[in-house]
Amino acid sequence: MNAVLQIVILIFSAILHEVAHGYVAYSLGDPTAKYAGRLTLNPLAHLDITGSIVLPILLYLSTAGQFVFGWAKPVPYNPYNLRGGKWGPVYVALAGPATNLLIAVLFSLIVRFAATSLPPAFISVAVMIVIINVVLAVFNLIPVPPLDGSKLLLALMPPSWQPLEDFLNRYQMFVLLFIVFFGWQIIAYPVNLIISLLLPI
Repeated sequence: MNAVLQIVILIFSAILHEVAHGYVAYSLGDPTAKYAGRLTLNPLAHLDITGSIVLPILLYLSTAGQFVFGWAKPVPYNPYNLRGGKWGPVYVALAGPATNLLIAVLFSLIVRFAATSLPPAFISVAVMIVIINVVLAVFNLIPVPPLDGSKLLLALMPPSWQPLEDFLNRYQMFVLLFIVFFGWQIIAYPVNLIISLLLPI
């Protein structure tokens, strides 16, 4: 039951993450996500069989419940429609992790200030929401394509670093899978640090 609950929270957190991308893109002048029917909270519009179901289950089982991660179908957008020049895609990308951090902060406030007046089961779920959203935010900020952090890295990179960009784009799936299955400890420190700041000890 705990695994199912974690995966459900993960799916809806990932959906909010993707919808945030779409809304920011729309606010910057690109209607692609709207025309694709992706500015909705309907899970059926966002679920990805591999990223939303198979991968979270495999990670939960392979890490004994210590790490659960996944994704929804990426929201499409056309960077050439965006206002803001090279920073337009960065704003769109960062909207996802920012949304997850906002969710984590909101539920951490509930845990801090309403724990005594709410059922313990609800508080346990709220804590789970905080943890999962912090993991989503931090993981997506890793500067490896196709994760959101890569858009910031590419915007900051000088032209002389083009070979690095080419390498990351060419082997992005191999690098990403390596991080997911073998390097999830990389994000353990920032995740634990943020959680310790948000949740009461």
